Amino acid sequence: MTCLLYYITDRTAFAPDEPTRRRRLLEKIREATVAGVNYIQLREKDLTTRDLESLAREAVTAIREALPTAHHPLSTALLINSRTDVALAAGADGVHLRGDDVSAEEVRVIWRKCGAGSGRQLSSEAPQIAVSCHSPKDVTQAAVNGATVAVFAPVFGKKEVSPAGLTALREACKANIPLLALGGVTLANAESCLAAGAAGIAAIRLFQENDVASVVKQLQSSSR
Repeated sequence: MTCLLYYITDRTAFAPDEPTRRRRLLEKIREATVAGVNYIQLREKDLTTRDLESLAREAVTAIREALPTAHHPLSTALLINSRTDVALAAGADGVHLRGDDVSAEEVRVIWRKCGAGSGRQLSSEAPQIAVSCHSPKDVTQAAVNGATVAVFAPVFGKKEVSPAGLTALREACKANIPLLALGGVTLANAESCLAAGAAGIAAIRLFQENDVASVVKQLQSSSR
């Protein structure tokens, strides 16, 4: 079984100045692409629409340039956090939806209407859609609404938020949708998430603060 891998970006952790942040983030995006990460969620919520679109376009370019150098047949999908309009404008592969966003079904309708005949160079005619979920019920609903993957969090400890735990994760994994475990996941506890039925791992720091190729290798070994 192949472990799905989902890198959530946070450029503010890289440096105090914006030019260095963007440069280092794009370097990390290239690194994650070459290493075989399946999804990259561009989650830069502090940016204006114009700046987010600009960064998203650079990220799309970075992924496309990195893929030919990757020694694997996998592709990396770029998802824009909660902004279908920016995803369409930048030619991204899809979106990540918060729990209170529009449904995945609505995004697919928007994608068809706004993408078809618009002249935009979309990465895919059908969007990849991830949905944030915090309970087994949320995961079931995401599946019903046609999401591609569910991101279930927090499995383990998180500031001011009680962890859902492995029992809830195991229950959520019964839904008919690939589920990614997020929240306090480390190389030490990732195997317990996969054993509970998770299809993969989602994380910020795990990918951003480490050599991505090494992380990918260890996570893939844990899934076997």
